[in-house]
Amino acid sequence: MPNSRLANAVRLEFPRASAVHANLSGAAFTADWLWVAGDEACGVSRLRRLPSQGAELLRYGDMQDFALADLLDLPGPADAEADLEGMAVADGYLWVVGSHGLKRKNIKPGRSHAENARRLAQLSLDANRCLLACLPLQPDASGAPGLVKQAADGRRALRLKGDAQASQLTRALADDPHFGRFMGIPGKDNGFDIEGLAVDGNRLLLGLRGPVLRGWSALLEIELDCKGDQLRLVPLDDDGTLVRKHFLALHGLGLRDLHFSGPDLYLLAGPTMALDGDVRLFKWPNAKQALADNRESVRFEAGLTALLTLPHQPGGDRAEAICQLPTGLAGHLPDWLVLYDAPGPGRQEGECVIFGDLLR
Repeated sequence: MPNSRLANAVRLEFPRASAVHANLSGAAFTADWLWVAGDEACGVSRLRRLPSQGAELLRYGDMQDFALADLLDLPGPADAEADLEGMAVADGYLWVVGSHGLKRKNIKPGRSHAENARRLAQLSLDANRCLLACLPLQPDASGAPGLVKQAADGRRALRLKGDAQASQLTRALADDPHFGRFMGIPGKDNGFDIEGLAVDGNRLLLGLRGPVLRGWSALLEIELDCKGDQLRLVPLDDDGTLVRKHFLALHGLGLRDLHFSGPDLYLLAGPTMALDGDVRLFKWPNAKQALADNRESVRFEAGLTALLTLPHQPGGDRAEAICQLPTGLAGHLPDWLVLYDAPGPGRQEGECVIFGDLLR
């Protein structure tokens, strides 16, 4: 159970052309390799562990990008952002999920009040945001893990059935009494916004940053199967439930990331909408068994306790990604990596180096 924070313990080095380092939103490990995603890109990046050169405990660099368009038949243009928000490694796959949410244009300095008012009324949905996919991991000729469209053992890159307007998930929620009316509201306005992903076999948990309903945060539980060249939602029970809803009491915060560790589920939670405020780490003990035993289509969990509060700064240093390090990577105790969106000056060195924290 993490109970202390080692600030700036992990050094990440990015090339100058990278657009990921300032908007990190997902992270996952495969041995000595760290995978990261940014919410303004349409791909994932792999960083290699390097020898430490300063006070940091871990150092990563030598980045290689993997474009989603090279792996999947995307619903939108190859260069349109996917707003990837969650990552997980399971059973030889790297899983990724987009926000599935609308976005609203922001005002711009120097524009007239009338023009900014028009901008603020404009909503849009980038087609690649409605992405939920599994990408096969396979070693390259040098032994480094790579992502491939089809692996030598037959595993294929697959995405959830959908098109440029919606995915099977958003269509299943269109008439939902809790979330249906939020599907047309941008994520930064407390609208529908997926930001966390945890995988257990064919079952997936999706953590919602929004909406938060009367202080209750939401986890969506789904099950997937491969049909043809796509993933499809399959019923979770004999009643045909496609999406099971779990409402959690997390101090009114929305979910930012999820990670299974053994039987337990760790939840990173922070403010919904574009707000500055506390970001906290929660633990749901024995969550896997609780989820397996549950037969309700909607359930409530009120007994979760925050383990610690992570730092934030006005307009930046927002904890967005959490994942457990492989055993022994940074010491004998369990360690967790936390990465931050919009890193402040204290988390940067020059233009292309940023630092993450370790929780121990």
